[in-house]
Amino acid sequence: MKLSEIKKHLSNLDQIAFMLPNGSLVPNHFHVTEVGKISKHFIDCGGTVRTENVINFQLWEADDYNHRLHPEKLVHIIELSEKVLGLEDLDIEVEYQGETIGKFGLDFDGTNFLLTTKQTDCLARESCGVPELETADSCCEPGGTCC
Repeated sequence: MKLSEIKKHLSNLDQIAFMLPNGSLVPNHFHVTEVGKISKHFIDCGGTVRTENVINFQLWEADDYNHRLHPEKLVHIIELSEKVLGLEDLDIEVEYQGETIGKFGLDFDGTNFLLTTKQTDCLARESCGVPELETADSCCEPGGTCC
């Protein structure tokens, strides 16, 4: 989900809820403690230099049960971050503390913001000799290997 999309969804909500991949909700007394831009400049295992940029939200919960983050307040935080940090309309990554800090993608089901799992991948499959993964569509065709 892009930054512009979360602002659009927030404008239609009375309350904010984030759902973890296991279906449980982040406790409703959470705070968004950071909004920022993370830039990752790296080289993949095939030698290609890459740059990735995402908007990062950090969710935090504490024993402060009396304050709830309302949609209009989060929109204000986002708009202030856009102005002060010069944020672009990038994809959002969410950090949330479980046993360790987890990084999640973000989606929306019409009611809740969904923290989606993220996966690592080899970005240089050809250079590494790793075959491309077959999809259900391609592997069930004549010559496919999974049917």
